[in-house]
Amino acid sequence: MTRHIVQYSGGIGSCAAAMRVAERHGTDDMVLLAADAGSEDPDLWRFVKETSAYLGLEPVIVSDGRTPFELFHDVRFLGNSRLAPCSHLLKQKPCREWMEANADPADTIVYIGIENTKRDRARIPGIARNWKPWRVQFPLCNRWEPSRSKAELLAEVRAVGIEPPRIYAWAEHNNCFGKCVRAGKRHWAALWENDPDRYREAERDEQAIREHLGKPVTILREQVGGVKRPLTLREFRLRLEAEAAAERELATAGGGRP
Repeated sequence: MTRHIVQYSGGIGSCAAAMRVAERHGTDDMVLLAADAGSEDPDLWRFVKETSAYLGLEPVIVSDGRTPFELFHDVRFLGNSRLAPCSHLLKQKPCREWMEANADPADTIVYIGIENTKRDRARIPGIARNWKPWRVQFPLCNRWEPSRSKAELLAEVRAVGIEPPRIYAWAEHNNCFGKCVRAGKRHWAALWENDPDRYREAERDEQAIREHLGKPVTILREQVGGVKRPLTLREFRLRLEAEAAAERELATAGGGRP
């Protein structure tokens, strides 16, 4: 009997993948394997609980025990959009250790819920290599599955009476309560606009790592005059605040014209 193990991130992609696996293979030999990185939005776990219950399953949750910034402190490296050890050490490694103890590669298929976009499809070979010796399938990226937008995937779970994770109201991914170090400036600007307290928390965490390492490391970088430079979350926030103030001043001046 083949076991079907879905890497269950709490995102809409992994949920949609799980629903397709359940429809195709049933749930008797199905596992929802989730990694707790210690930094998720509580609403992510609400979504995991409700979608698991809908499928009639109890999720298996594994954990390293550290948060991303605790990990950065320990490994003396600040994760960023180019290299993020948190993905490997807090998510992939605990899941792989569980798989090694509980899932025989000879009769197990691993399912990954990446979405059917050009960027995600380009990741398939690397993901498949990383999960060897297990076989890997991508339910949302196959010739039988019509390409669906994120909005359509969100509508699918609403159709069965489950509200999607709240972070999708402004973010593309349901990672780390919005404080994903792999994200770029557009995401961090959206975090500042939608959850400034969470942004300031990340800003403090970044500064603590800089002081711990004694190095001017940053999560973000930008290119100025063809030269890349580090950009702290504090500097970026001050820039966003200045831009917002300028826009308000301009709107006020415009509103006062006859």
